Amino acid sequence: MINRSVMDRVDLINDAPELDSVFAALADPTRRAILARLRQGGLSVGDIAAPLTMSQPAVTKHLNVLERAGLITRQGQGRKRIVTIAAAPMADAMIWLVEFRGLWGANFDQLDAILHELQGGVSE
Repeated sequence: MINRSVMDRVDLINDAPELDSVFAALADPTRRAILARLRQGGLSVGDIAAPLTMSQPAVTKHLNVLERAGLITRQGQGRKRIVTIAAAPMADAMIWLVEFRGLWGANFDQLDAILHELQGGVSE
């Protein structure tokens, strides 16, 4: 059960335009793949682009979306730009999603009841 303070936070987050940019950034599989690679630590733009089947400018466009959403940071390190993950914006997205966790559980319970009924009420 979610307590009232969490629900108040969800209401605040619901009105935050940053949440839209986080979900938009996470909606793309390439950007999710980039974030998954960055969980291991910071990488240069070239290292991020290497395993992807796209040009470095295309990767940079994805990085720009992630940066605008606050999901990554870029810092100069010599001639390289090192990209690191910034997970804090994902916390707001998780809080928003947790609000719906109870609905998922209720739906699974209903599905279990229907399956049990279709099986003739026979339990294994």
